[in-house]
Amino acid sequence: QVKVAESGGGSAQSGGSLRLSCGTPGFTIEYYTIGWFRQVPGKEREAVACIGSSDPSTFYEDSAKGRFTVSRDSANHAVYLQMNNLKPEDTAVYYCAAADPSVRASHMCALGVVHSWGQGTQVTVSS
Repeated sequence: QVKVAESGGGSAQSGGSLRLSCGTPGFTIEYYTIGWFRQVPGKEREAVACIGSSDPSTFYEDSAKGRFTVSRDSANHAVYLQMNNLKPEDTAVYYCAAADPSVRASHMCALGVVHSWGQGTQVTVSS
């Protein structure tokens, strides 16, 4: 089973930026549909953004549109989530997830079709 690992979490001020990175140690991340999800205590995990494999389409949840960008870096075998104009309500544990390449980005985000989860990385935004 493919494993994914996140990095890049931390703290930021409201209006600031952070970039999260996702890799698949031992696997080729380009092969998989990749998604970013987040969860706060007491709430369900929610999708943030997803990006397809062979179909490089992207899908964003409403809260992320216009502020977050998901992208691939084939040279470094990574998928990034660039988060700009951060808000305190973006505070959460962010998870990278992988799915088979047959899963479309929209289905991964909208239906939560995930085959492997990362351990999560904390993002804290202060006002």
